[in-house]
Amino acid sequence: MRLRSNEVFKPGTFPEYTYVYRKSSDFGFTYELRLQQALNTPGYLTSIIGPSKTGKTVLCEKVIGVKHAISLTGSDLKYGLDFWEIIAKKVGLSIKGEYSEMIKIRGNEYTPEDKSVINREEYISSKDKIIQHFKENNLVLVLDDFHYAPEELQLDIAYQLKDAIRREFKAVVISLPHRADDAIRKNPDLSGRLSLINIEPWQEIELKEIAIIGFKKLGVQISDDFASKMAVESLTSPQLMQSICLNLSLILNMDGDEEIKEIKDKEKLEESYRFTTINLPYKEVVKKLESGPYTRGQKRKRYGLANTNGEKADIYSLLLKAIAEDPPIISISLEEIKKRVDKLTLSSQEKIDRKKIRDACQKIHDIMLASESIYQVFEWKDNQIYILDPLFLFYLRWRAH
Repeated sequence: MRLRSNEVFKPGTFPEYTYVYRKSSDFGFTYELRLQQALNTPGYLTSIIGPSKTGKTVLCEKVIGVKHAISLTGSDLKYGLDFWEIIAKKVGLSIKGEYSEMIKIRGNEYTPEDKSVINREEYISSKDKIIQHFKENNLVLVLDDFHYAPEELQLDIAYQLKDAIRREFKAVVISLPHRADDAIRKNPDLSGRLSLINIEPWQEIELKEIAIIGFKKLGVQISDDFASKMAVESLTSPQLMQSICLNLSLILNMDGDEEIKEIKDKEKLEESYRFTTINLPYKEVVKKLESGPYTRGQKRKRYGLANTNGEKADIYSLLLKAIAEDPPIISISLEEIKKRVDKLTLSSQEKIDRKKIRDACQKIHDIMLASESIYQVFEWKDNQIYILDPLFLFYLRWRAH
């Protein structure tokens, strides 16, 4: 039976036909084998760190299986909610109730039918029950986006997990790099009890495989050059590559009656990039970051832009334009930002000095930290911009202006 494009390319779920196995340069084995090893080591907590949208959750689904992975996110964890109660609700366990114990008196065994000796207790904590349930059903707790939980709560949960893993409870904690992970990786209580897996950014050759394998499944040929262009725009994200491939398939109507044998239209490819930005939720994010900090009614200096018809932009709009310039990269130094800003502004204009650019980066960083998680799309640290969400950078590059 002929496959449809949305069966092959799956940006938001497990990609059955386009799953790509990758090897880590750290240990030379696949991430799948490394995770299997970690989960089969009793008494160890698994910590996975890697850039956003790079397949950390999909890796867990591949190795653990959807039926055996019990997923929570850092945003599920809030003050006032019991950690084990949250897990119990997730797996459908009753956290309150009565149970009966068989007891012996003078060597004689009594059953719960003997009302005079039955021992009834009420569950106060569901922790023991949950651990037993996980072990009996071969379940694994996958705690995704752990960095979104409040820091004090992270420390408390790390303490809770320490005792649970000692009793062979299996758990995987997933976080982003460049975020504080002291609660897990630098916690002395967990020293010697951690399996550490660092997910490296996807390389162009790995991302190309998604397009080449996927379009082959659809009976369509794609050139190496086109696959490379798509991989570069995917910015280390397999999820983004899946989206671009799916939207290109829709634009070319690959599921229609007319047979398409080859992808060769560059304009259609770029149209698929713009089409992909439609469902990305960053319009308000860009608007807020371009606005910069409150100015109390004062007008900011605006700079003339090169290669435009008199268009001008302030330092914050310039900064976002610079981030979006070619080549797309997820780690940009202050020196590179300065070069890009200089290129964007008119040669006759007074050049913007490094201090002003650095101050603008810091102010935008402060705005993001004071905002909801959707706004925390990059991090300014040690004179370097780290793109935390590659989909945001893609949106910056291809959004409708």
